[in-house]
Amino acid sequence: MTAFTMRREVVEALGRRQVVAVDTIAHVRPEDEGDVIVTGSHGGVSSGEYAGRVRIAAVFFNDAGIGKDQAGTAALPYLETLGIAAGTVSHDSALIGDAQETWSCGVISALNRLARDAGFTPGEPARDAIRRVYGENAR
Repeated sequence: MTAFTMRREVVEALGRRQVVAVDTIAHVRPEDEGDVIVTGSHGGVSSGEYAGRVRIAAVFFNDAGIGKDQAGTAALPYLETLGIAAGTVSHDSALIGDAQETWSCGVISALNRLARDAGFTPGEPARDAIRRVYGENAR
């Protein structure tokens, strides 16, 4: 059996913000404040609680197939109450548990109001959207 290592790395710098890829949202750190997080974690309630511990600019989870009662996106409204833009990428576009997949292949499947207001759009590749919304030429 091969050991699985949870990865954490800065995948891009966008002006004063970094895009930090963490395989599990439990690896968000206080120094991530103001940054954009992409994670392989599902977008459920417990993931939202981890993400909400740090004042990040935005976070993108895996929708994990959405599930019963929208469980795979349940973090989104909670994070909205904390002022955090949040979304999910489709489990058909990115492997669950792999932040690099969320970053390189993920296609946005759901968004909270703050993310929509910031300019994110369902159906758009997450990486392209993050670069557009938070890049140098962002509004």
